[in-house]
Amino acid sequence: MRRFFFGNLILTLTALLAFSAAWSAPNQSDQRLVVKKTNRVAEAGKRSRKPELKSRSMKPAALAGKRKSGFQRVAYNPPLSAPHSSEAGDLAGLGTTRDPLDLSANVALVVDQNSLETLFEKNAQVALPIASITKLMTSLVVVEANQDLDEILTVTEDDVDRKRYSHSRLRIGAQLSRANMLHIALMSSENRAAAALGRHYPGGLPAFVAAMNVKALELGMTNSRFADPTGLSSANVSSARDLARLVVAAYQHPLVREYSTDSHYVVEPGGTSLEYRNSNGLIENPEWAIGLQKTGYIPEAGRCLVMQVSVAGRSVVMVFLDSKTKQSRLADADRIRKWLENRAASAMTQRQASRS
Repeated sequence: MRRFFFGNLILTLTALLAFSAAWSAPNQSDQRLVVKKTNRVAEAGKRSRKPELKSRSMKPAALAGKRKSGFQRVAYNPPLSAPHSSEAGDLAGLGTTRDPLDLSANVALVVDQNSLETLFEKNAQVALPIASITKLMTSLVVVEANQDLDEILTVTEDDVDRKRYSHSRLRIGAQLSRANMLHIALMSSENRAAAALGRHYPGGLPAFVAAMNVKALELGMTNSRFADPTGLSSANVSSARDLARLVVAAYQHPLVREYSTDSHYVVEPGGTSLEYRNSNGLIENPEWAIGLQKTGYIPEAGRCLVMQVSVAGRSVVMVFLDSKTKQSRLADADRIRKWLENRAASAMTQRQASRS
């Protein structure tokens, strides 16, 4: 198991040098396809040729339980270099994959939470940067460490993002309880709060990151690697199938469910009170019954979203990676929800017809 894990880890690290994806091992019996793809550039009117992509598509894969047809593109030969702002999914050629629902996301997965039956998948085995979805693993490590949630943590210079200079409302010297840091990290993706949580772990930040990777191994997340507690590093990578495992595990903790789905929350870090709102616009939508959620974004990852939801009386886990805009990832989720509702209605009609 350890040998298998480190093999996947090496593949993932190699792919990240070009901000591309790790891939699953191809089956020699599949037909090899060759796809040529053009790369988008910042200057209007300019086009440049991408390297040749070799892929094997239409390969179904299952988290566990029953298999369903899916859409998967693997075996990407990464380029020698890539623009820093390019999305890894596009660089890996995932944008050429089509699906029946015409989703914006390059990667999508829907599984039954209880049986782990795969209901829908698209490139679900490909490892990509996951941005702030990372904070779901951060919360799992914090909660399971049984640290004092009332302990006051202080934001320091070490918690400031010197890589992307992302915005934070927590000033240096701000003080909040561990519980409040966890709350706004999960609900509003507050980066300095997540960094402070990692830094205040026994053994400091290196020990925290190690614990994240150990937990991933325990959960069977063999295509995942974590490099920091915030997700600001593009070295935080995972596949949709791995993230479904993470959502199922995190859902077992009531605190994670509560904090991630709270619509707004006020904290007092010293001085003026700060009101935070949920980064997921679906939380306040009455058409949705969300039990756990997390959003994420960095340029390499695109717009990401994971959720545990109830649809037509069924508990499911949804994962969307590398959507293009904030609205498109929500639109993808809505398409999946309506698709599940229509399936449930059709199944009900068939059952009624068979009884008559």
